Amino acid sequence: MTEQSGELAIEVRGLVKRYPGGRGQDGVDAVRGIDLDVRRGEVFGFLGPNGAGKTTTVRMLCTLLPISDGRAVVAGVDVRRDPAEVRRRIGVALQEAGLDGRQTGRELLELQCGLYRIADPAARATELLSLVGLDDAADRLISTYSGGMKRRLDLATALVHEPRVLFLDEPTTGLDPASRVTVWDEVRRINELGTTVFLTTQYLEEADQLCDRLAIIDDGTIVAEGTPNALKSELGSDVCTISLDPIEHERARAALGSLAGVDHVTDAAEGLAVYVDDAAAAVADIVRLLSDVDIRPRAISLSRPSLDDVFLASTGRRIEGGVPELAS
Repeated sequence: MTEQSGELAIEVRGLVKRYPGGRGQDGVDAVRGIDLDVRRGEVFGFLGPNGAGKTTTVRMLCTLLPISDGRAVVAGVDVRRDPAEVRRRIGVALQEAGLDGRQTGRELLELQCGLYRIADPAARATELLSLVGLDDAADRLISTYSGGMKRRLDLATALVHEPRVLFLDEPTTGLDPASRVTVWDEVRRINELGTTVFLTTQYLEEADQLCDRLAIIDDGTIVAEGTPNALKSELGSDVCTISLDPIEHERARAALGSLAGVDHVTDAAEGLAVYVDDAAAAVADIVRLLSDVDIRPRAISLSRPSLDDVFLASTGRRIEGGVPELAS
């Protein structure tokens, strides 16, 4: 065992995952030399689109994939030197929940407790069922559980041995909005009890709502890191989204180049996004400048920067996937 000191739950330096190419071809780096520090007791988010390297990174940190290069220390233990000890100190809930529908929730947890040699499996199972809000469904077959209930039960199985670090790989993928919020509540409750949570997600709202800090990963590299509020504040500008016909984009960009206080103009799903010091004050000038070149926008909306804007500023494109807005 290679115990480390300090207040970090996870420390990563130069982490690389390289897959070999075919005959006569170079290999492919799915993760390309990332550095990460995750503090003890925080919820740390790993935000990025599908294929960015999120799951590959988690699988290396959880010892499920060998590390090609670099160093990773998880829960005080070097992953490459002592993977068995790392596994004893972490909990893992991957995207595919491995639950036997023929068991009840209680039976599954008692079995897991037995595998970990918990002194009183029944008591620990009852405690975990209460923690994730499944007391009333404890003696029902898992096959009758909803998707959200299965995700919460999967969280409970990852917590059987009271891990120091809990890895959650896109825990709410495929869930409806109500189930998603319930899982968020359970993650917060688990974190409040002292467990460090490393959460991967492609959902902007999930990262914003849950994470103390986050890193944005794209094409195997980290492009931004910080608290959600700090990352949004760094953009410094309001966002004015202008709905336009695509054939008008080039002329509109040229016209808006003389707008006072403009930081930059970029493509948006419905037209152009104009980053400007004071969007409310700039609307009249935007309308005037566009009118001067005979462009009449279909709509103009104002907003503060979002994590999607942070991703756009960091990568030059919008994040794919996203969660529909939750009902208020």
